[in-house]
Amino acid sequence: MIEFIEGRTLSAADLREGESLDRVASACRLLHSAAPFRDDFDMFEIQPAYLRIVGERDFRLPDRYREFEPRAALIRDALTEAPEPKVPCNNDLLAENFIDDGERLRLIDYEYSGNNEASFELGNIWSESALSLEQLEELTTAYWGEPSPAKVARARLWGLMSKYGWTLWASIQDGVSTIDFDFWSWGMEKYERAVAEFDGPDFDRLLDQARSG
Repeated sequence: MIEFIEGRTLSAADLREGESLDRVASACRLLHSAAPFRDDFDMFEIQPAYLRIVGERDFRLPDRYREFEPRAALIRDALTEAPEPKVPCNNDLLAENFIDDGERLRLIDYEYSGNNEASFELGNIWSESALSLEQLEELTTAYWGEPSPAKVARARLWGLMSKYGWTLWASIQDGVSTIDFDFWSWGMEKYERAVAEFDGPDFDRLLDQARSG
C-alpha cells in the first residue's frame, strides 16, 4: 500500500541537536522485527562491486583509497567472527529518511533495503548524520537496552565501512549523473572522515572489542 505521510522531515541537525535517539532506536527496532526482505545487503560485497565500476569506467578515485583495502579486510574478519543475526534493514537512514508524524518516526526510501545486521543500521545512522561518539553510545544503548562497548565498536566499524563504500557511490554519480549536485564533494566529506578513522588510534581497539561481542 502507498500512502502520503503527513509530518516533518528530519535533518542531520535535528539528530545532532536534540531529536530523541530513543525514538530513532524504536523506529529501527520496529522495522527490524518485520518479516525478512527478499534480498540481503552486504557492504563488503557492494564496496568492491562499486570499485570495479569505478575502475572500468575510469571514474575518479580518492587519494589513498586502495591503501585502506587491508584495513577493510580486517574489519570484515572481525565482524564475521561472531555475526549478528540479519534483520530487515533500510540501510540508508540519513536523517531525511525519517518523518515525524507527531506520534512516531516513520522510515522512508527503501531503495537499498535488505537483510543486514542491526549494527550496520545504527552505524550508518551515526555516519550519515555525523553524530558524536557519545550519541552513538546513546543510540546503541537505546536500541539494545543496555550499554555495550562491543556493540558500539561494531556500529563504529560498520559506520566506517559505510563511509568507505558510499564514497565510491559518490564517485560513480559524479561520473554519470545529470543532477545539479556536487556528488564528489559529498563523497569526499565521507571519505575524509573514513580516513581519519582508518588512521586513528582507536582502530585496533575497535577490532578487538567487536570480536568480543
